[in-house]
Amino acid sequence: MERTNINKLFATKKSAIIASYAGLFLISVGVSLLVFKYLFPGGAANLFYEISKKTKINVNLPKTEACPVNGAMYTVAEREVWEERRPIAAIIENHTEARPESGLSKADVIYEAVAEGGITRFISIFYCGASAETVEAAPIRSARVYFINLAAGYGSDPIFLHQGGANNICSTCPGGVKPASQSAPKVNTVTLLQKLGWGGGTDGNNFDGGYNIGYPIVVRNQYRLGGSTPAAWEHSVVADLTEVWKEASSRGYNFKDGNGIPWTEEFREWQFQDGSVNTSPTASNIKFDFWESMPGYDVEWRYDSSTNTYKRFNGGTAHVDVEFDNVQLSASNVAIMFVEEEGPIDTEKHMYYEVIGEGDAIVFQNGNVIKGTWEKDSALDREVFYDTNGNEIKMVRGATWVELVPSTNEIAY
Repeated sequence: MERTNINKLFATKKSAIIASYAGLFLISVGVSLLVFKYLFPGGAANLFYEISKKTKINVNLPKTEACPVNGAMYTVAEREVWEERRPIAAIIENHTEARPESGLSKADVIYEAVAEGGITRFISIFYCGASAETVEAAPIRSARVYFINLAAGYGSDPIFLHQGGANNICSTCPGGVKPASQSAPKVNTVTLLQKLGWGGGTDGNNFDGGYNIGYPIVVRNQYRLGGSTPAAWEHSVVADLTEVWKEASSRGYNFKDGNGIPWTEEFREWQFQDGSVNTSPTASNIKFDFWESMPGYDVEWRYDSSTNTYKRFNGGTAHVDVEFDNVQLSASNVAIMFVEEEGPIDTEKHMYYEVIGEGDAIVFQNGNVIKGTWEKDSALDREVFYDTNGNEIKMVRGATWVELVPSTNEIAY
């Protein structure tokens, strides 16, 4: 889709009828319940499913191929895998009861922001890092408009993976729509997805576990973290990313679309640099909170000179990936995007963060700190970071975390 046509698209594209979304959702719920009842007669609390095991390719060969998303180096075999695909932008929750998550260590770029009530959530970009093996990503949760706006910067029609989202659909309300005071139009994800042209049926790039995808793409596993006590139902959605890409391929969303245009046609790559180990770091310990009243979501990044990365701690505890041997999450770059915070803006306590425009930024890499700004001209543009002289900050090759921190908050380092 050409960027210059987006305004025309907004004005002329027929909006999907809200009732069709509600109807599809209700039909999906009914069918799902019947299937669950048949397959799992013991009830939903006993539902347990494990995604079939990983298949690996040899990653010990020379790493000569640069990932377009984060600059990390991979083997030719891995590049051949990702060049048949396009990125997945997956919404993964970070509720304290849902930790540790699955699959985050394989994401190329991760954005973190408050969903509501000071509880943070991630939009995780999976592409190159998930090429070598099957990746289980969990728990998948609902979308927010600012996450959609960030995902839209990843080229033509990325695969948007989520479980519902903030919206105003209400089968018992007059006209099938919630009052604006209950769910503000500003945070309506359904409306934004329609404006972007991200189809929500069975042939679009909008993969919603709530109504248009199911087994084996997403499943429920209340015992993902082990033990005998099932997790809450809302913390149980697990996605098999290999199956996501298979389904995307069947819908025509490969590296190239049906017209032969690669997803990278409209994608803005960052500038990259090789890392440089710092034995005398000036920013070795980064600390900040999102909401002062929610210490369980406080973040700390500690510089590890042996790997030239920052190790992540969340709520005072090492943040790990349970799917991959509890490896601690790390980043070559930690970028702070200071954003304007608005909300709660309705009775459902939705928040709004402005990620289109510009603002102050701090980038931590190589044990050092770079102050500057961020810019994102539109939803379809990727955010870019600049130093105080106006030069683009080159990202160190490797995993990058972008933290959307309220503009009035402070970062200690």
